[in-house]
Amino acid sequence: MDLLISFLIFTGSVVTCLVWKESLCWALLVGLVGFFSVGLRRGFAAKELLRMVIAGGKTSFVVFRVLFLIGCLTALWRASGTISVFVYYGIKLISPRIFILIAFLLPMLLAYALGTSFGVTGTAGVMLMILARSGGVNEYIAAGAIISGAYFGDMCSPASSAAVLASTVSGADHRSFLKLMLKTSVIPVLVSLAAFGLLSLQTSIRSVDTGFLSAIEHSFRLSWPTVLPALLMLALPWFKIGFTISIAASAACAFAVAALVQGQSVSALFYACFLGYTAQSETLRGILSGGGAKSMLEVMFIILLASTYSGIFEGTGMLVPVQKRIGEMTDKIGLFPAQIVVTCLSAGVFCSQTMGIVLSAQLLGKVYEKKGSSKEELAVDIGNSIITIAGLIPWSIAATVPLSMLGVGPKALLFSIFLYAVPLCYLFSKNIWFHRPPPVPEQI
Repeated sequence: MDLLISFLIFTGSVVTCLVWKESLCWALLVGLVGFFSVGLRRGFAAKELLRMVIAGGKTSFVVFRVLFLIGCLTALWRASGTISVFVYYGIKLISPRIFILIAFLLPMLLAYALGTSFGVTGTAGVMLMILARSGGVNEYIAAGAIISGAYFGDMCSPASSAAVLASTVSGADHRSFLKLMLKTSVIPVLVSLAAFGLLSLQTSIRSVDTGFLSAIEHSFRLSWPTVLPALLMLALPWFKIGFTISIAASAACAFAVAALVQGQSVSALFYACFLGYTAQSETLRGILSGGGAKSMLEVMFIILLASTYSGIFEGTGMLVPVQKRIGEMTDKIGLFPAQIVVTCLSAGVFCSQTMGIVLSAQLLGKVYEKKGSSKEELAVDIGNSIITIAGLIPWSIAATVPLSMLGVGPKALLFSIFLYAVPLCYLFSKNIWFHRPPPVPEQI
């Protein structure tokens, strides 16, 4: 009962934060106090619980370095013109009959290189929506295509903070995890290409307002060096270069391009690394400005606080009864269907992709272990569920932020085909990637 009361208080805090548009960190702090109090009530000493909190928090430190680099990378790609060159030439390729298809493919390519659905939605996505509205394209279909493409990066990119978190909390090897995520994404991508291709034929763009393209031309030198940071980010991981080094190398290259090609001052670039890039053009300021380590601070705090929960839950055994119930559920419906149930509940209640990833690992980690499943299987199951399903829950941060950036309502989620295709395709194809031989009957 005490644990249930704490969860209810925590849930109420989450709802309050969403209503008042406050950071979820406040709700997580309330939850931490609540679960700490439950531990005290169950006979654990305060010092012992503090050790659990510290031990859990330490597990998040490995993610912080990557998040810091990703923050720097997103700012430097803006400053170097890397994002702009992809958007500029991507839009140049648009023909009236394939606009919706391009609205899926361009964010998909950018998101794989950059690793952030929010960053891509807020830059390329906003520009594509301007074109859609000026050309008379159904804005909900266009937004669904953009969100679908952007979420591919969250799932599979070497620079994705969500992917890093999923492999870290699962204890999986990150390289193996990403390879499996790319393999499992093939069918959903093909389904999405077919669907958006058909929608493109039915939803042609009448005209293209390219006013902001001239702003890009005047703000950046769109020469071949601007593509180098993206090429490094895409290529280095496949040469078995560490992901942290790959991100750092891409960021360093973008720094050099911004300074030598775009004429940015070194001091301005260091400022951008920490506090974000600000576009000089008023036309582009609301679209291209952003990034920097500062943009990752809230995510870092959420991961840190969520990790302290794992320390308390692990040390006190609070979640053992819940894990037993989930174990019974997996016996009836299977591991991945149970993962989907946990995903929908955690993302629906806590409204956060990050919290959903952490809670899925906490609630299902022991269950997978008892069934002889690998850490990679747990990580890939998380990657094919919470990362995209969170984007389909209208009140989740993973959905509200992209929708608000694009200026559309929840109806656009109906056309976010890739987000539906990922869990559904994986549900029916999982045995291809994780085939478990039938148990050998005991000999009498």
